[in-house]
Amino acid sequence: MSAAIDQNRRIALAKLFGGRDLPLPRGMTSVCSAHPLAIEATLRHAALQGEAVLIEATCNQVNQEGGYTGMTPTDFRAFIERIAGSIGFPADRIILGGDHLGPNPWRKLGAEDAMARAEAMVTAYVEAGFEKLHLDTSMGCAGEPSALADELTAARAACLARAAEDAARRIGARLPVYVIGTEVPPPGGATHALAELDVTQREAALSTLDVHRQAFIKAGVGAALARIIAIVVQPGVEFGNANVALYKPDRAQTLISALDEMKGLLFEAHSTDYQPAASLSALVDGGFAILKVGPGLTFALREALYGLDAIAAILAGDRGADGLKAIMEEIMLAEPGHWAGHYGGTPEELRLQRHFSYSDRIRYYWPDARAAAAVERLFARLPDTIPETLISQHLARLYPDVVEKRIAPNARELCLAAIDAALAPYAAATAPR
Repeated sequence: MSAAIDQNRRIALAKLFGGRDLPLPRGMTSVCSAHPLAIEATLRHAALQGEAVLIEATCNQVNQEGGYTGMTPTDFRAFIERIAGSIGFPADRIILGGDHLGPNPWRKLGAEDAMARAEAMVTAYVEAGFEKLHLDTSMGCAGEPSALADELTAARAACLARAAEDAARRIGARLPVYVIGTEVPPPGGATHALAELDVTQREAALSTLDVHRQAFIKAGVGAALARIIAIVVQPGVEFGNANVALYKPDRAQTLISALDEMKGLLFEAHSTDYQPAASLSALVDGGFAILKVGPGLTFALREALYGLDAIAAILAGDRGADGLKAIMEEIMLAEPGHWAGHYGGTPEELRLQRHFSYSDRIRYYWPDARAAAAVERLFARLPDTIPETLISQHLARLYPDVVEKRIAPNARELCLAAIDAALAPYAAATAPR
């Protein structure tokens, strides 16, 4: 990490921490998940390390109309704090963020209506105590191109910033910090096989900052510019349904040099799921100090659940025809809305993707009452102490820790440990050195 990047890191993360009396890490893992086990594993890990956590909700997931989780921002905060309270994690060490906040949930409407709803959403996030806001107004609304000009995108982002600033002042809350920029991978991963990705051009990153500066000043929120902490860019990382594009630091050096002209700013990297530990560490070294992860955590959970499903079938002496995987297939076929537009191919390829895609669209189905009941039945079928030999066979990544008594061999602890294993490379990459 260069001296300039280190200085930027200290400035930006200090603003994100907002006066919390905690040591600044090298970077922050941004956990983007609404699964209670993913949240619990995140908080448990942070509790052991004495760290703050950054947990984010997306505009489609959580908004004033409920989003696909059925939660408003206030509901989401209560959901997170309820889990924190159950394990004794201090609520004041939780930083909540909003991701891709903009008109995306309502882009089929006209721009005026969609932006009015986006402003109401940002207001609801601020009123619920969210402190980090990623403003993303890049998508076209009804009658507009799918991608908008930078100047219009920045002008709309400034309108959202004004709504956020007004809300914070009205309720006496701490003024939020902002992330700008929209040169990001598709939320949830790409839908096609990945070749080498185009890295954001240095000039494009500098231009993003410049047009937002102009737009914020024109909108009367110039003071908020001092609280922009990061820009979202594409460093060359992504995952599709079947493969992962790994970070190649040499390809990002020109982009990284732009940070020399961005005092106090960092880059935020999206879709870092499935990157190996060395790649995550190299991202942080290069100034991509906020690392987003989401599907990778529920992918690890699904692996654990399916492993446990196989173990339960062995212990019961059956083939598991009515097991968890079969039930999830039934639910996804009956309600294809969350995967049909994202997967493609033959019926067999679609079946494989429904369950095993890196994009992990199955994560949208775990809250379904039928899925939740199936998981409960699975846990009930398993003994309190699962045989180590079966853990070795079906949950091999967790086996060494089970044998050495670091993980209890019961279903719930194994699921939490699987998620924790997916978080471990992020913890190593962002930890102080």
